[in-house]
Amino acid sequence: MSNTPSLRAPRSETAVVFALSLAAMVVSMMQTLVIPILGLIQTDLHATTANTSWVTTATLLSAAVFTPLLGRFGDQHGKKRTLVAVLVVMVAGSVLAAVTHSLLWLIVGRVLQGAATAIFPLALSVLREEIKPAKLPGAMAMVSGTLAFGSGLALVSTGLLTSGSHPDYRSAFWLATGLAVLALLAVVFLVPATRQTTGGRTDVLGALTLAAALVLLLLPITQGHDWGWSSARTLGCFTAAVVMALVWVVVEKRVREPLVDMGMFVHRPVLFSNLAGLLVGFGSFALFIGVSYLVQMPSGIAGYGFDASVLRASVEYLLPGTIVSLLAAPIGGQLVRHHGPRLVLALASVTGTAGFGWIALDHKHSASVVVGAMLVGAAISFGYAAMPAVIVASVPHHQTGIANGINSISRSTGSAIGSATITTVLASKTIAHLPPGAPALPAESQFTLTFVIAGVALLLVSAVAGLGLRRIHGPRTEPVAEQTAQPVSETGAAV
Repeated sequence: MSNTPSLRAPRSETAVVFALSLAAMVVSMMQTLVIPILGLIQTDLHATTANTSWVTTATLLSAAVFTPLLGRFGDQHGKKRTLVAVLVVMVAGSVLAAVTHSLLWLIVGRVLQGAATAIFPLALSVLREEIKPAKLPGAMAMVSGTLAFGSGLALVSTGLLTSGSHPDYRSAFWLATGLAVLALLAVVFLVPATRQTTGGRTDVLGALTLAAALVLLLLPITQGHDWGWSSARTLGCFTAAVVMALVWVVVEKRVREPLVDMGMFVHRPVLFSNLAGLLVGFGSFALFIGVSYLVQMPSGIAGYGFDASVLRASVEYLLPGTIVSLLAAPIGGQLVRHHGPRLVLALASVTGTAGFGWIALDHKHSASVVVGAMLVGAAISFGYAAMPAVIVASVPHHQTGIANGINSISRSTGSAIGSATITTVLASKTIAHLPPGAPALPAESQFTLTFVIAGVALLLVSAVAGLGLRRIHGPRTEPVAEQTAQPVSETGAAV
């Protein structure tokens, strides 16, 4: 087996990183693209609030189903081939969402866009195969950093596109289509064909049971506010999720070629990295939604807020943090390379906690909100840089795709929990005395509580790094050929 990456010119590696960063940025945009335009969609399609919420829920559920399956499929049958196929599906979903006038078909388009979440773990698998070990932490950090950047960029872009007197939400999906086509062309022409595949059969039963468990978990998290957190549907779904998770574990232990090596899944660094992903995902959505809602509050009525439009909320308050997250990505990569992901996760924890703490203590001044958001943006980027390095350092080469796929799902789950938590907290206490006809508005204390909860979540990342990643220093430096030849222990780590 050849070790071609060491013979490639630096320009080729740079081109690969660029193409994969663009693809990762586009897929991260799909998650937040619709947040500012849900009201427009509801009005234009004459839908109820509950039905419109499926525009976001469908993407999350689709990602939960397809990300681990396609991550494993890429390891088995070719990462570039799978990347190209997934990007084609994203283009199709974006076009469908842009042209349809039916809520049902819009949701179908969002399902297709959600399947593209598998791009991120596939991209990291390509990097592990194509980039020199010495440059791998920086390359992974750059691709990972575009996740935070893309999420913020989607909010800003949507705000700009729908800021006119006659806003059309479909312009956001046409933007998604154009960027998806650009990413597809970049992958086709700049990413080399996969040279290493494991082959084998696809664990269909394992994929189905895992997908069922994830859907049953995420469905009540995203719909619980409408269903009622103590309703029979919500509690029933949570109970069924636990049962299906146990069924999935039994299936994976009995099949010959499991979708997920259970030893790898519970391997301490991988397990704690997924827990960190859950917390960082929570913090990222707490930033986007919490700050966006806060600054749009009518100060004359609520007594707080900045009367910001969607456009101003995105450009003035969220864009600076988005730019910082992109600039922090290569810094995080260098820190991971020289000091290991454990220290970088701890730094992300401290920085993010400080940012949320700042906003919680002082959200009456625009500068405080903007600076706090910038600190959190840097923290999220550092977290995204560190977690793939933990995965790469902890699993053998042939499990990189599925391991990063599970980590992606942990971040998505954290984002869903963050969204549900914020919505519930803000709705749980409203301003008592409002002018007649004024809509219900959250009490200011609920925003303070929101940012405190998010700060605590990021503070817990330090505990995760300290307890679970003591022996993790950085990605393996062995050549790829040696990595794949190493035996694998019961913990899922190469011996």
